[in-house]
Amino acid sequence: MKYVFAGDREISVDILKFIIDKGYKPSALFISDANRNSHGDALVSLSGLDKEFIFEGNKFKNSLQLLEGMEVDYIFGIHFPYIIPSEFLQLPQVGFLNLHPAYLPFNKGWHTPSWAIIDGTKYGATLHFMSENLDEGDIIHQKELLIAPDDTANTLYAKALELEKEVFYEAFPNLLSLEPKSMKQKGEGTSHLKKDLEKIQEIDLDKNYTGKEIINLLRGLTTNNIQEAAYFTHENKKYYMQILIEKEK
Repeated sequence: MKYVFAGDREISVDILKFIIDKGYKPSALFISDANRNSHGDALVSLSGLDKEFIFEGNKFKNSLQLLEGMEVDYIFGIHFPYIIPSEFLQLPQVGFLNLHPAYLPFNKGWHTPSWAIIDGTKYGATLHFMSENLDEGDIIHQKELLIAPDDTANTLYAKALELEKEVFYEAFPNLLSLEPKSMKQKGEGTSHLKKDLEKIQEIDLDKNYTGKEIINLLRGLTTNNIQEAAYFTHENKKYYMQILIEKEK
């Protein structure tokens, strides 16, 4: 199996290490640019590749000719935060795969744990073929993650990261066949843009919410970024709110 690895964050380091430990080293590596990557150095060190096979940030778009000569089977995208040109989707002989923290077709796009809580949709992790339409490619493997009453978007995302690794590891024997079984996504599901979260952050102090609505809104907007939290406005100042939920012992 020949592959290119495109990743960022700790999860990508864990998955690249898993693949290498199985005896498969990457042919090339795509990492985020230095201003935004969190684990680029670890990926570079782990890959053992020479500089000519490592592409940082949008420079991965310059690798097309090189990769065409490699005839790779896969490109694995693990939290790689860039828009992928269509020619790269067609480049691998088997496909460009993406690991997504959601139970597709629900929660395509951004802020998946937030919307799973707020919309009350299924949640989990999915390994799928990338397509030109965001997160709409055929599914190779997925697992559902039940949302607990005390989950916030932050705690749910942490669980999803662990489940994503489990999904990839379980799918690996299927990937090695170079003819991985897959299935079409069923139903329209749900989809959200990055900017959609901004539309629901402000709490209208004159609006009537049910208890469930306000609690789920606060849960869904409790991420690791206070700027994504729910807020109310007083004297032209925003007051951000996050929630902590503890189960009775």
